[in-house]
Amino acid sequence: MKSIWIDIRKSFKNGTNFTKVLYINLGLFLLYRLLLVLSFLFQYHDIDSLIQNYLYLPASSILFINRPWTIISYMFIHTDFFHLLFNMIWLYFGSKLFLQYFNGRQFLCVYILGGISGGLFYMLSYNILPAFATNIHNSVLIGASASVLAVFIAVSSYSPNYKVLLPLIGNIQLKYIALSLIVLDLVNIEVSNAGGHISHLGGAIFGFLYVGLLKKGVDISVNFYKFIGYFSFSKKNKAKKRYNRKQRFNDDFFLSKKAEKQKKINLILEKISKSGYESLSKVEKEILFKESKK
Repeated sequence: MKSIWIDIRKSFKNGTNFTKVLYINLGLFLLYRLLLVLSFLFQYHDIDSLIQNYLYLPASSILFINRPWTIISYMFIHTDFFHLLFNMIWLYFGSKLFLQYFNGRQFLCVYILGGISGGLFYMLSYNILPAFATNIHNSVLIGASASVLAVFIAVSSYSPNYKVLLPLIGNIQLKYIALSLIVLDLVNIEVSNAGGHISHLGGAIFGFLYVGLLKKGVDISVNFYKFIGYFSFSKKNKAKKRYNRKQRFNDDFFLSKKAEKQKKINLILEKISKSGYESLSKVEKEILFKESKK
């Protein structure tokens, strides 16, 4: 058991940002279920309400003022296994596409800020729209769905014509999958889980805006990491981290380099499809030749 725990810690420490997000979601879910088992065995039935009060995102702005950390905590909390499974499958699928064009830091930025955007959009809607006036104080939000959709919409906005193979459907461009997800959320607001669907739309808006700003030369993830850096590490830890980076490349570095290389290949292939192979420069032909030999 000790060796398993060591392996998990090592995997988390050396893993990509996607791996860390996945582990946090899984770990908190398992902890939540364990606490429910203990509450049943010892007949302490306030556990669930305590978790809801301190980790769920409330729709009420008055309640939120007393627990502002829930704008972060809610996006890592799942109480139902299939809710967790569905979100993690979509996150895996979205992150694989996302990391072809972006790096791990950008992934974490979109996940966190996309979740915050979804949470704020949810609270704003519940506080200003008449349809939610009667149950605003009883409504809460949990789950990574807004964050997941932010990641997927970001990569779909960046490369809308990228084709993926879906079972029983065939090849379909990302832009059509993204549009379908948004339409489904819109038409289902009135049907069930209105808060969840609204938060999804908030996450989608952030994903779209993030790529829009990125194409204009503004990368929000840079300032995002500067901001969290003030709270994450002391000067000593920062110096130690810089020293460690000189000794060893981590997975995010390789993913970033891979994404940059893939971006060049995609541009070359797109140029061939439009103007033919002869339109390539000597350097582009050499890049293509080297990649074909791997």
